[in-house]
Parts: sequence; structure tokens; C-alpha cells
Amino acid sequence: MEQRSLGRGRVSVAVVGLGTWQRLEAAAAAGRHRELIDTAIAVGIRLVDTSPMYGAAERLLAEALDGKRDHVVIADKVWTPSPEEGAAQLARAVDWYGGRVDLMQIHNLVAGRAHLPMLEAARAQGLIGLIGATHYSASAFPDLAELMSTGRIDTVQVPYNPLQREVERTILPLAADLGLGVLLMRPLGEGRLVRRTPSPAELAPLGPFGVTTWVQALIKWGLSDPRVHVSLAATARPERLAENAAAGSPPWFGPDERAHVLRLATTR
Repeated sequence: MEQRSLGRGRVSVAVVGLGTWQRLEAAAAAGRHRELIDTAIAVGIRLVDTSPMYGAAERLLAEALDGKRDHVVIADKVWTPSPEEGAAQLARAVDWYGGRVDLMQIHNLVAGRAHLPMLEAARAQGLIGLIGATHYSASAFPDLAELMSTGRIDTVQVPYNPLQREVERTILPLAADLGLGVLLMRPLGEGRLVRRTPSPAELAPLGPFGVTTWVQALIKWGLSDPRVHVSLAATARPERLAENAAAGSPPWFGPDERAHVLRLATTR
């Protein structure tokens, strides 16, 4: 799987990551959360994204990483309007993940200005590696762009798929200009894009690019934009991870292939 650099080259990651929203708890309910993380590592997935918003996901991830912490890049978040609780969330994450969080993000820009000094101090102390910010809604992108322009964050995490392309207008060009890392959420449109699958004949033009499934086509569609660094594909099923990871290797789609996936996604 290809590696790309986040945060102006300070952290190198495989381009397919694992999201844990709802999925890690679902895997744990089936007794498979350790298997999920073990399998992710085995197939080359190295970045795992989590948050205090995701129920027990942070704790479950820490359990599943017992003895394997050095194999992954942890992307966690601060999610609270309270600076005091933000500091407590950071402290818990640092404790769970062996004394360091590789990327700490301000989730949905909640109290971002209040949390930034605390995160910057933690970065100076070596408790976190990079600082990022996330948001799922295009209505918040002007605020996200304003924060990006301050030079105080290293990464952004935003939705990007054939049905959600708003980031192409401002966020992706600005991230490229500033040298910020981009983590892509919702590559499958929260499941909307995989409710119907194109036929083998419709997918055939993508075969030379290593694509054998519609899920791979969607993941590779986002990663083929050179401004994107990581695609976070969430699953509770370990058997799906090899398929996801396979989409993280070149060759990448050109304009024609990306347009073909876009047509398949928007005309079915």
C-alpha cells in the first residue's frame, strides 16, 4: 500500500485507514474487536481514527492494541465545549495509547480556539505529534478554512465521495497551498453509495487499476485526488479489510476513470 506524508512530512501513513465510528463497538459486541485491529495491521492499514464521541471506541482500541501500539498511527479527537474536559480527554488518550497520540483533532470544530493552546502545548511536550480539525458539514467549511489559514493545524478531516464534493471548492485547494494533510471521511457515503453495486461490465474499465469491487472503486476515487492523504474506511468485519486495503495501491485513476466512477455513482 502506498505511503503518504501528513503534517508537512512529519508522519508517514498508509493511504487507507480504519474509522471506528459505530464499527468498533459493533465488532466488540461480536467479540471481534481485537481480531479487527489485528487484521487491519496484517493487511497494512496503519492509521486508526477514533473520538470521545464514538462511545467506547477509544477504550476498545486501546485494549485491541495491547502490545501492538507501535504498529499504528492513532488519530484521536477532543470533543467538548469545556477546556477542562478537553484537557481531560487528551490526558485519557495519552494514557490509553502509551504516552503519545500521533494526531489529535478538534472534532467538528467544537471550541476550537479554546483547545488550540492546550494542544499546542501538548505538541511542544511531545504528547501529541500533529494537530488537526474535522467537520462533516459543508456549512462549517468557511470556519474550517479560517482555522486552516492560521497555520496552527497540520491536518483536516472532511467528507469526500462522489455524492459529497463540496471540499473541492475551497478546502482541498487551500490544504494543498498550505501543505496540510487531508484525511477523507465517508468514502462510501455512509453506506448510501454501496446499496446498489454496478455490474461487472460497468466496473471492467477500472480493472487495470486493480479494482475488482465497487467499494475499491469508491475508495480509490478519493485517493486518486493527489490532495488527499488517507481514506478512512470504517467496517466491523475483519474479512472486509483486505478488500479495502487493496484500493490503497497505485496505479491511481486519471480524470477519465474518476469521471466513470462519478457517473456510476450518480446515475444508478
